Amino acid sequence: MDKWAADTFSFNHPGTKVLTRDIQMISDAEITDAFGGASPDIVLGGPPCQGYSICCKNAGDPTDPKNSLFTEFLRVARILSPEFVLMENVPNIERARTHSGELVIDIIKEELRKLGYQVAHRVLEATNYGVPQIRKRLFIIGSLQGLTDPFPEATHSTKKDSLFTNRLKPCPTLWDSISDLPPLKAGEGAEEQDYCLPPVSAYQKQLRKDCQRLCNHKAMNHTSRMVERFASMSWGQSVSDVAEHLRPFRRNGNGELSGKAYDQNNRRMHPQKPCHTIPASFYANFVHPYQSRNFTPREGARIQSFPDQYVFKGKPTVISQKLLSREGRIEEKHLCQYAQIGNAVPPLMAQAIAENLMRQHRRQFVYESTR
Repeated sequence: MDKWAADTFSFNHPGTKVLTRDIQMISDAEITDAFGGASPDIVLGGPPCQGYSICCKNAGDPTDPKNSLFTEFLRVARILSPEFVLMENVPNIERARTHSGELVIDIIKEELRKLGYQVAHRVLEATNYGVPQIRKRLFIIGSLQGLTDPFPEATHSTKKDSLFTNRLKPCPTLWDSISDLPPLKAGEGAEEQDYCLPPVSAYQKQLRKDCQRLCNHKAMNHTSRMVERFASMSWGQSVSDVAEHLRPFRRNGNGELSGKAYDQNNRRMHPQKPCHTIPASFYANFVHPYQSRNFTPREGARIQSFPDQYVFKGKPTVISQKLLSREGRIEEKHLCQYAQIGNAVPPLMAQAIAENLMRQHRRQFVYESTR
């Protein structure tokens, strides 16, 4: 239902039909008509997961309306009857319960079984598929024909010299993913610019491909005090580790220092390790390993494994969603570039899942054809 996210998808997938509305307001008939009455091979999606996230104060709150949207995913599966259904969410959904105490994941799986699907679920780690980011996500896969191996085997590992991982490729590090991007100071960069450095890692070459222009590499504006704060931080340190005079001011405190220092805010990332999980608010979560600023949208996209040719529309950031709601400025509530990137499933992770499904689907087709 978000215009900027829809603009991003339409731009990168020209010719695709995009319905930019609240799914709860779209009728069964409209969904059927959108596909011309045919059944697609797969329906995939990620119902909003904020209510199930471990970083949410009211995680799993059954009164949170975002927690009920998985029923819309089930509705679409019922209407279209695809060969496969694939649902993504945060691992915490395994513990989420309804008002009556039922596990949400059990309900989802049971409802899919009622629709004729054989169902499996598993928590997957993004680093196992070559994504330079520590990111665990839960996937539910349903298949009408059943699958011998619903989930892909790991292709990469962050461990070294292990008897069990020597057949796997080393997972790229944070620096493997972003070191070729133009260095920027706070406020520098542009929505479109030239590359100034050649790719130096296989991962960079893979994501750059034949892209000629770099998009979405614009650094946030920081005060000189914030730049000084970042400059004082070593790898692994956050705002809670800086000298007292560099700590944030209390909001509306007339220059008084805040008594709170959030450990997860503005942590300087280690270059030779995978990055921490990229959330929707990663513009304030991480500091560049060498430069005294937060990540740009493009750096976040690299860490998520988006190719450089994938362009994000809308503004890089927006003002507080709570403030917009409080002031009634609903028409300005859009998903900024950072939020679109942080909400996504890493493309390389999605590719591993898709290729695993395709291989088994082809085997099933050949088997059915030769029986």
